[in-house]
Amino acid sequence: MAFRDRTHAGQELALRLVEWADSGDLVNVLVLALPPGGVPVAAEVARALRAPLDVLVASEISTPIRPETTIGAIVADDPPLYDRQSLTMMHLSEDRLGDVVARERGELHRRECAYRGHRPLPSITARTVVLVDDGLTTGLTATAALRFLHRHGPARLILAVPVGSPRTTTALRPECDDLVCLEQPQSLHTVGEWYEDYGPVPESRAAETLQAFHATA
Repeated sequence: MAFRDRTHAGQELALRLVEWADSGDLVNVLVLALPPGGVPVAAEVARALRAPLDVLVASEISTPIRPETTIGAIVADDPPLYDRQSLTMMHLSEDRLGDVVARERGELHRRECAYRGHRPLPSITARTVVLVDDGLTTGLTATAALRFLHRHGPARLILAVPVGSPRTTTALRPECDDLVCLEQPQSLHTVGEWYEDYGPVPESRAAETLQAFHATA
């Protein structure tokens, strides 16, 4: 295990990013967390960089028959991003997943409201955006999030995670300008294996963290 908990992981991740900031390599920074697990990690990064913190909510799409299997992801009102190979293997089509996507999109908007209230997503255009999660396995939600952000014209787009599989990090590098991943174990079954404490992050606690940042902004 490399990290005590998500806070510790965020502190370690922040050390790497602060080196860039001290060299003048990071300007006009916005830190965005993929909630809920990315929020406590991103909070430490935002504190270290003295940058604003917010969330970009992404929802996974699972198969109706095997809810534990992720085959896609959605962000905001963007079209779903699917793992085409998984769709083919499971003999599924996008049309058959319409009800699942509609349900997940409704839940996504509910979560956006829970985290952000009526506050809009901060401006991304011409900023250095650091997207933070607590780890990468399939990378579907991170890919969907990065593509959403890229369309909004950031000056620089950075994905920062404490741990991720080498295959996934390699696949994601073309989706962003820089990728920071502290640990890349050859065999990564679950992100939680690299944390002593990987308990769930309650939605209410993540929202409180965000509110605290905005109260002091």
